[in-house]
Amino acid sequence: MNDLSGLLTALQFGDGQFPGGGFAFSWGLESLIADGQITRTGFGGFLAGQMRHRWAKCDRVIIAHAHAAAGDLSRLLALDDLADAWATVETMRAGSRRAGLALLGTHLRLGTPGAQPLKNAIDGGKAQGHLPVVQGVVLAGIGLDGPSALAVSAYGMAQSFCTAAIRLGLISHLDAQRSLADVRPDLARIIAEPMPDTDDIQSFTPLADIAAMRHMDQTQRLFSN
Repeated sequence: MNDLSGLLTALQFGDGQFPGGGFAFSWGLESLIADGQITRTGFGGFLAGQMRHRWAKCDRVIIAHAHAAAGDLSRLLALDDLADAWATVETMRAGSRRAGLALLGTHLRLGTPGAQPLKNAIDGGKAQGHLPVVQGVVLAGIGLDGPSALAVSAYGMAQSFCTAAIRLGLISHLDAQRSLADVRPDLARIIAEPMPDTDDIQSFTPLADIAAMRHMDQTQRLFSN
């Protein structure tokens, strides 16, 4: 895949209109807003923190290793188990599975290489289908190299936070674009960093995690977590 073809592929599969199922999740943001823990002016810092301390140190590592192991089902199953173990908040765990299955379902219909064996493993009770593992597999299947796959994932996660914040009335569309522009250099630096081993995975986003735990207690909810 040449550079221009790779760019066009990344744009297609990183587009917010791509039916990946992420629109149903706020990843704790809805409860934080309801609790008054985040404001419009604080959203940019919140987004940067989520990308640095959740995506970069946990999701990114699993995605990269799943991308490299896209043809090795036993390795993918081990990574899926690891993703399940790291999703310590039940609503986050359920959201990761639901988003992963939605994304996988779209790629099954598109005929993406690697999607069907993973779906067979999920149907057979051998895997949960967590989002980072599915992303690694399908982004490898469409021909993206590792850094491009990570860029698509990073942008998708950042965009999902922005979309949730817009739908919840916290920020405007222009605020979202400013926040995405502000976080972009940090994401580019993170993507270029050496990839840690899976033993070095970590995640520390306690406010969002606690908010996600409390989400089910809210009487009115727009998102699933």
